[in-house]
Amino acid sequence: MFDFLKKTFQIRAKNTDKISKEELEEILLEADVSYEIVEEIMYYLPPSEEVKKEDLERVMRSYFLYENKKEIQEKPFVELILGVNGAGKTTSIAKLAHLYKKEEQKVILGACDTFRAGAIEQLKLWATKIGVEIVASSQGHDPSAVAFDCISKAKAKGYDRVIIDTAGRLQNQKNLASELEKIVRICAKAMPNAPHRKILVLDGTQGNAAILQAKAFNELVKLDGVIITKLDGTARGGALFSVARDLELPILYVGVGEGMNDLLEFHRDIFIKDLLALIFA
Repeated sequence: MFDFLKKTFQIRAKNTDKISKEELEEILLEADVSYEIVEEIMYYLPPSEEVKKEDLERVMRSYFLYENKKEIQEKPFVELILGVNGAGKTTSIAKLAHLYKKEEQKVILGACDTFRAGAIEQLKLWATKIGVEIVASSQGHDPSAVAFDCISKAKAKGYDRVIIDTAGRLQNQKNLASELEKIVRICAKAMPNAPHRKILVLDGTQGNAAILQAKAFNELVKLDGVIITKLDGTARGGALFSVARDLELPILYVGVGEGMNDLLEFHRDIFIKDLLALIFA
Protein backbone atom coordinates (compact mmCIF):
# COMPACT_ATOMS: atom_id res chain seq x y z
CA MET A 1 0.00 0.00 0.00
CA PHE A 2 2.70 2.52 1.00
CA ASP A 3 4.80 2.25 -2.15
CA PHE A 4 6.87 5.31 -1.23
CA LEU A 5 8.75 3.07 1.20
CA LYS A 6 10.41 1.37 -1.78
CA LYS A 7 12.37 4.59 -2.33
CA THR A 8 13.04 5.03 1.36
CA PHE A 9 14.45 1.57 2.06
CA GLN A 10 16.62 0.82 -0.95
CA ILE A 11 19.16 -1.30 0.92
CA ARG A 12 18.14 -4.92 1.23
CA ALA A 13 18.96 -7.32 4.00
CA LYS A 14 20.58 -10.57 2.90
CA ASN A 15 18.53 -12.83 5.14
CA THR A 16 14.75 -13.04 5.27
CA ASP A 17 14.65 -14.16 8.90
CA LYS A 18 17.05 -11.78 10.62
CA ILE A 19 19.43 -8.91 10.05
CA SER A 20 22.56 -7.68 11.78
CA LYS A 21 22.25 -4.63 13.99
CA GLU A 22 24.97 -2.91 11.99
CA GLU A 23 23.09 -3.38 8.73
CA LEU A 24 19.78 -2.35 10.30
CA GLU A 25 21.36 0.82 11.65
CA GLU A 26 22.65 1.68 8.18
CA ILE A 27 19.25 1.08 6.59
CA LEU A 28 17.43 3.24 9.14
CA LEU A 29 19.87 6.14 8.91
CA GLU A 30 19.75 6.07 5.10
CA ALA A 31 15.96 6.37 5.36
CA ASP A 32 16.30 9.55 7.48
CA VAL A 33 15.28 7.95 10.74
CA SER A 34 16.97 10.31 13.20
CA TYR A 35 20.17 9.12 14.88
CA GLU A 36 18.52 9.50 18.29
CA ILE A 37 15.62 7.23 17.32
CA VAL A 38 17.94 4.69 15.69
CA GLU A 39 19.87 4.51 18.97
CA GLU A 40 16.61 4.04 20.87
CA ILE A 41 15.50 1.25 18.56
CA MET A 42 18.82 -0.53 19.06
CA TYR A 43 18.59 -0.10 22.82
CA TYR A 44 15.12 -1.67 23.07
CA LEU A 45 15.96 -4.63 20.85
CA PRO A 46 17.18 -7.86 22.49
CA PRO A 47 20.95 -7.87 23.23
CA SER A 48 21.77 -10.20 20.34
CA GLU A 49 23.92 -9.05 17.39
CA GLU A 50 21.15 -10.10 15.03
CA VAL A 51 17.63 -8.68 14.92
CA LYS A 52 14.52 -10.78 14.37
CA LYS A 53 11.62 -9.38 12.40
CA GLU A 54 9.10 -9.79 15.22
CA ASP A 55 11.35 -7.96 17.70
CA LEU A 56 11.83 -5.02 15.35
CA GLU A 57 8.08 -4.88 14.70
CA ARG A 58 7.36 -4.70 18.43
CA VAL A 59 9.76 -1.80 18.94
CA MET A 60 8.62 0.12 15.85
CA ARG A 61 4.95 -0.10 16.80
CA SER A 62 5.70 1.77 20.02
CA TYR A 63 6.49 4.93 18.03
CA PHE A 64 2.96 5.18 16.65
CA LEU A 65 0.89 5.14 19.81
CA TYR A 66 -1.05 8.29 19.02
CA GLU A 67 -4.25 7.24 17.34
CA ASN A 68 -6.52 9.50 15.34
CA LYS A 69 -9.10 10.73 17.80
CA LYS A 70 -12.67 9.81 17.00
CA GLU A 71 -14.42 12.45 14.97
CA ILE A 72 -17.09 14.41 16.79
CA GLN A 73 -20.47 13.55 15.37
CA GLU A 74 -21.35 17.15 14.60
CA LYS A 75 -22.55 18.55 11.32
CA PRO A 76 -20.76 20.29 9.78
CA PHE A 77 -17.39 18.89 10.87
CA VAL A 78 -14.91 21.78 10.68
CA GLU A 79 -11.24 21.23 9.89
CA LEU A 80 -8.58 23.94 9.99
CA ILE A 81 -5.61 23.21 7.71
CA LEU A 82 -2.23 24.75 8.51
CA GLY A 83 1.24 24.65 6.96
CA VAL A 84 3.95 26.78 5.39
CA ASN A 85 3.85 27.84 1.76
CA GLY A 86 5.18 25.12 -0.52
CA ALA A 87 4.34 22.20 1.75
CA GLY A 88 1.43 21.13 -0.43
CA LYS A 89 -1.29 22.56 1.81
CA THR A 90 -3.68 23.73 -0.92
CA THR A 91 -3.30 20.50 -2.90
CA SER A 92 -3.89 18.47 0.26
CA ILE A 93 -7.08 20.42 0.93
CA ALA A 94 -8.26 19.60 -2.59
CA LYS A 95 -7.44 15.91 -2.15
CA LEU A 96 -9.18 15.83 1.22
CA ALA A 97 -12.27 17.46 -0.26
CA HIS A 98 -12.22 14.95 -3.12
CA LEU A 99 -11.92 12.08 -0.64
CA TYR A 100 -14.92 13.30 1.35
CA LYS A 101 -16.94 13.89 -1.80
CA LYS A 102 -16.29 10.28 -2.89
CA GLU A 103 -17.81 9.28 0.46
CA GLU A 104 -20.91 11.24 -0.64
CA GLN A 105 -20.35 14.01 1.87
CA LYS A 106 -21.23 17.61 1.06
CA VAL A 107 -18.07 19.74 1.30
CA ILE A 108 -17.40 23.47 1.39
CA LEU A 109 -13.99 25.21 1.42
CA GLY A 110 -13.03 28.42 3.20
CA ALA A 111 -10.27 30.46 1.51
CA CYS A 112 -8.81 32.06 4.63
CA ASP A 113 -5.28 32.54 3.30
CA THR A 114 -6.06 36.13 2.36
CA PHE A 115 -2.40 37.10 2.75
CA ARG A 116 -1.67 35.90 -0.81
CA ALA A 117 -4.01 36.57 -3.72
CA GLY A 118 -2.55 33.52 -5.45
CA ALA A 119 -3.69 31.25 -2.62
CA ILE A 120 -7.31 32.37 -3.02
CA GLU A 121 -7.28 31.87 -6.80
CA GLN A 122 -5.59 28.48 -6.51
CA LEU A 123 -8.19 27.21 -4.05
CA LYS A 124 -11.00 28.54 -6.28
CA LEU A 125 -9.57 26.59 -9.22
CA TRP A 126 -9.44 23.40 -7.16
CA ALA A 127 -13.00 23.93 -5.91
CA THR A 128 -14.22 24.23 -9.50
CA LYS A 129 -12.24 21.19 -10.62
CA ILE A 130 -13.52 18.99 -7.79
CA GLY A 131 -17.02 20.40 -7.88
CA VAL A 132 -17.35 21.73 -4.34
CA GLU A 133 -18.49 25.06 -2.96
CA ILE A 134 -16.08 27.72 -1.70
CA VAL A 135 -16.38 30.88 0.37
CA ALA A 136 -13.71 33.41 -0.61
CA SER A 137 -13.05 37.12 -0.60
CA SER A 138 -10.24 39.37 -1.82
CA GLN A 139 -6.62 39.65 -0.74
CA GLY A 140 -6.22 41.50 2.54
CA HIS A 141 -9.75 40.69 3.76
CA ASP A 142 -10.12 39.52 7.37
CA PRO A 143 -9.58 35.72 7.24
CA SER A 144 -11.63 35.23 10.41
CA ALA A 145 -14.64 36.80 8.71
CA VAL A 146 -14.25 34.36 5.81
CA ALA A 147 -14.11 31.45 8.27
CA PHE A 148 -17.24 32.71 10.06
CA ASP A 149 -19.16 33.10 6.79
CA CYS A 150 -18.05 29.67 5.57
CA ILE A 151 -19.18 27.86 8.73
CA SER A 152 -22.43 29.85 8.83
CA LYS A 153 -23.22 28.90 5.24
CA ALA A 154 -22.37 25.25 5.94
CA LYS A 155 -24.77 25.20 8.91
CA ALA A 156 -27.55 26.89 6.95
CA LYS A 157 -27.19 24.69 3.85
CA GLY A 158 -26.61 21.34 5.57
CA TYR A 159 -22.98 20.70 4.62
CA ASP A 160 -21.17 17.74 6.14
CA ARG A 161 -17.61 19.11 5.96
CA VAL A 162 -15.95 22.50 6.20
CA ILE A 163 -12.26 22.68 5.25
CA ILE A 164 -10.60 25.99 6.05
CA ASP A 165 -7.30 27.08 4.50
CA THR A 166 -4.97 29.39 6.47
CA ALA A 167 -1.95 31.55 5.73
CA GLY A 168 1.37 29.72 5.83
CA ARG A 169 3.45 32.78 6.52
CA LEU A 170 2.90 36.38 7.57
CA GLN A 171 5.46 39.11 8.21
CA ASN A 172 6.55 37.47 11.45
CA GLN A 173 5.62 34.69 13.86
CA LYS A 174 3.73 37.04 16.15
CA ASN A 175 1.41 38.11 13.33
CA LEU A 176 0.83 34.50 12.31
CA ALA A 177 0.09 33.50 15.91
CA SER A 178 -2.41 36.34 16.31
CA GLU A 179 -4.19 35.50 13.07
CA LEU A 180 -4.46 31.77 13.77
CA GLU A 181 -5.65 32.36 17.33
CA LYS A 182 -8.33 34.73 16.04
CA ILE A 183 -9.51 32.27 13.37
CA VAL A 184 -9.85 29.53 16.00
CA ARG A 185 -11.79 31.88 18.29
CA ILE A 186 -14.14 33.05 15.53
CA CYS A 187 -14.75 29.46 14.36
CA ALA A 188 -15.96 28.66 17.87
CA LYS A 189 -18.31 31.66 17.72
CA ALA A 190 -19.74 30.44 14.44
CA MET A 191 -20.18 26.94 15.84
CA PRO A 192 -19.43 25.64 19.36
CA ASN A 193 -16.37 23.34 19.51
CA ALA A 194 -15.21 24.35 16.02
CA PRO A 195 -12.71 23.83 14.55
CA HIS A 196 -13.15 20.18 15.44
CA ARG A 197 -9.76 19.20 14.03
CA LYS A 198 -6.61 21.25 13.37
CA ILE A 199 -4.31 19.56 10.86
CA LEU A 200 -0.77 20.50 9.91
CA VAL A 201 0.54 19.74 6.41
CA LEU A 202 4.25 18.85 6.36
CA ASP A 203 6.54 18.49 3.35
CA GLY A 204 7.91 14.93 3.44
CA THR A 205 10.96 15.90 1.36
CA GLN A 206 12.26 17.98 4.27
CA GLY A 207 12.69 14.91 6.43
CA ASN A 208 13.53 15.69 10.04
CA ALA A 209 13.85 19.40 9.25
CA ALA A 210 10.04 19.50 9.19
CA ILE A 211 9.91 18.58 12.89
CA LEU A 212 11.01 22.05 14.05
CA GLN A 213 8.41 23.59 11.78
CA ALA A 214 5.74 21.30 13.20
CA LYS A 215 6.67 22.10 16.79
CA ALA A 216 6.37 25.82 16.06
CA PHE A 217 2.84 25.39 14.69
CA ASN A 218 1.89 23.12 17.57
CA GLU A 219 2.87 25.88 19.99
CA LEU A 220 0.77 28.43 18.09
CA VAL A 221 -2.30 26.21 17.74
CA LYS A 222 -2.73 22.91 19.53
CA LEU A 223 -2.74 20.45 16.63
CA ASP A 224 -4.82 17.29 16.31
CA GLY A 225 -2.86 15.54 13.56
CA VAL A 226 -0.60 15.87 10.54
CA ILE A 227 -0.60 15.15 6.82
CA ILE A 228 2.79 14.25 5.30
CA THR A 229 3.05 15.22 1.63
CA LYS A 230 5.36 14.43 -1.31
CA LEU A 231 6.40 11.02 -0.02
CA ASP A 232 6.44 9.67 -3.58
CA GLY A 233 9.48 11.80 -4.39
CA THR A 234 11.60 11.31 -1.30
CA ALA A 235 13.86 8.77 0.34
CA ARG A 236 13.10 10.21 3.77
CA GLY A 237 10.06 8.22 4.83
CA GLY A 238 11.83 7.29 8.05
CA ALA A 239 11.15 10.80 9.34
CA LEU A 240 7.60 9.64 10.11
CA PHE A 241 9.04 8.09 13.28
CA SER A 242 10.21 11.51 14.48
CA VAL A 243 6.91 13.15 13.57
CA ALA A 244 4.92 10.59 15.56
CA ARG A 245 7.21 10.56 18.57
CA ASP A 246 8.33 14.18 18.90
CA LEU A 247 4.94 15.75 18.19
CA GLU A 248 2.90 13.09 20.02
CA LEU A 249 0.33 13.46 17.25
CA PRO A 250 -1.34 10.98 14.92
CA ILE A 251 -0.34 10.93 11.24
CA LEU A 252 -3.73 11.17 9.53
CA TYR A 253 -2.86 10.98 5.83
CA VAL A 254 0.15 10.70 3.53
CA GLY A 255 0.41 12.28 0.10
CA VAL A 256 2.00 9.93 -2.42
CA GLY A 257 1.47 11.64 -5.78
CA GLU A 258 -0.11 14.45 -7.76
CA GLY A 259 -3.42 12.72 -8.50
CA MET A 260 -6.63 13.43 -6.62
CA ASN A 261 -6.64 9.88 -5.26
CA ASP A 262 -3.05 10.07 -4.01
CA LEU A 263 -3.93 11.00 -0.43
CA LEU A 264 -3.90 7.81 1.64
CA GLU A 265 -5.19 7.36 5.14
CA PHE A 266 -2.25 6.41 7.34
CA HIS A 267 -2.47 3.07 9.13
CA ARG A 268 0.31 2.22 11.53
CA ASP A 269 0.07 -1.54 11.11
CA ILE A 270 0.15 -1.39 7.30
CA PHE A 271 3.05 1.08 7.36
CA ILE A 272 5.15 -1.13 9.63
CA LYS A 273 4.20 -4.31 7.77
CA ASP A 274 5.27 -2.77 4.43
CA LEU A 275 8.44 -1.38 5.97
CA LEU A 276 9.48 -4.71 7.47
CA ALA A 277 8.77 -6.50 4.18
CA LEU A 278 11.40 -4.26 2.55
CA ILE A 279 13.97 -4.44 5.35
CA PHE A 280 13.75 -8.23 5.44
CA ALA A 281 13.42 -8.64 1.67
